[in-house]
Parts: sequence; C-alpha cells; structure tokens
Amino acid sequence: MRAFYAFAQLDYELLAEGANWGSTLSSAHARALDPGPLRLLDVACGSGRFPSTLLERADLSPLDGPGVAYDLLDPSPFSLAEAAGHLRAPFRPARHFETTLEDLDPAAGPWDVVWATHALYALRPAALAAAAERFVAGLAPSGLGFLAQGAHDGHYLTVYRAFLDGMRGGDGTPYLSGEEVADALRAVAEPLGWNASQQMLVYEHVVGFDEPELLEGYLRRCLFDDEPTLDDMLAAPVLGPYLAGCRDDDAAVYRFSQAVVCLSLTPEGEAFPWTAAS
Repeated sequence: MRAFYAFAQLDYELLAEGANWGSTLSSAHARALDPGPLRLLDVACGSGRFPSTLLERADLSPLDGPGVAYDLLDPSPFSLAEAAGHLRAPFRPARHFETTLEDLDPAAGPWDVVWATHALYALRPAALAAAAERFVAGLAPSGLGFLAQGAHDGHYLTVYRAFLDGMRGGDGTPYLSGEEVADALRAVAEPLGWNASQQMLVYEHVVGFDEPELLEGYLRRCLFDDEPTLDDMLAAPVLGPYLAGCRDDDAAVYRFSQAVVCLSLTPEGEAFPWTAAS
C-alpha cells in the first residue's frame, strides 16, 4: 500500500485542485436550506484518501460553521474504520454503511453530496445500472454528485487488462471504465433534470528504474494481486510488452499515462466550478 500511494497520491491531489471544494460544498449546503451540517456520502470510501487530501490541500473554512456529517460506504469494515480515522473537522464521522452501492437502502438518504473517487473499478458490470440508480437516488434535489474514475485508455484499466490476458489466461472481469460509469450515471440523472458536466484529467505516474521495490508494490496494487513478482510481470506475455512500452530509457523511469473521467451532477441551472487544474 505504501508503495502504491507513493505515486497514486497524485490522483487525489489533482482532484483536490480540480475545484474550489470549500466554496463548492458550501454552495451545496446553502442550496439545501438546512441549518444543520452538510450531509455527505463517500461511496466505496477505501482508505479515505480523498477526504484526507482535501483536509491537507483545500481551503475548507467555509464549512467551519455547519460542518459536514460524513457518511462512509464500503463493503469492507477495515476500510470503513481506516477512512473514519482520517476524518477531522469540518468532516465529522457519521454513519457507516457496510455494503455495496447497488445494495444501499435508498431510505438511508438523501445526501447533499454523494461522491465516488477512484472507487468503482471492481463494480460488477451487471450491477452498474442498479448502482447508478442508487447513486442518483441518494442525491437531495439541491445536491451535488461527483465521480472520478480511470478512463478506458488510462494506465489503471490498461495494465489490468494486460494482466488478465498475460497472466490469467484472459479469465477475470476487467475494471469498469470512467466512461462506462459516467454514461450510466448520465442515463439516470439527465432525464430527471440533473446537469451533467464532464472533464478529463491527464497526467503521469513516474517511477524510477532505481526503485524496483516501489515499482513492484505499485503494480501489485494496480492489479489488486500481491502474488506476481516484478520479474514475473516483466516477463509475462501482454503485460511485459505493455510495461516495456512505458519505459523512458533516457530519463531512466517508467511513465504510466493516466486518464481520469471526472463527472459532476448539479441541479438544473447550477454549473460545477471546475478550476484551471481540471
């Protein structure tokens, strides 16, 4: 995990820079016309990297008054506990939902904000429509939805497809792409009057040739498999040639090209305030 986030932390830093989150969340709270705290649901929260990065890098002072009742959803009790441990004001730990998005009880909502950041890769394709319906149904009428998910041609999806083909004989289900999840959310939200706005983040993870242990750990986490060694991966059909194509011999680094689909859902007439960073 440490090796992965030595590089993947950039994913969350760029998302934190993609909007003025303090103002954006404060606006969502103002639209709710509720003096209580902003109600937020973090879908498939994982280890809580996005809120912890926002706390480090974003100006959240507009939320100091009302605060944020921060609900966590994840099928893993370990992840729920770890994510909760990263929360601090204005994010106030609230409810835990030990379930998947598609199985979330609609009666638990609605929320002023629902977001899923690098969270839905392992969602079963057969459950995508139900998950999209629950995501949109969870939004209060004045709310804000936000998705960030790796694109079809970005490193996360490309390396996993190469792994399945080269080391698992083609068995296994590829990760869902950001385009697939965004299209499913649009299909539910736009007929209901939600405004959908989409941006693409493009950047690189760069790992030096002189960091083989970090490279191995990073790739294992990308694959959610701790079994293959770096030598195994470099020698494998399909996966090995893909990794070779990521080499920059002049700079003595691997360059893994990332592309991330970012989708916002806002009430009709409300625009999402993307920044220049996005």
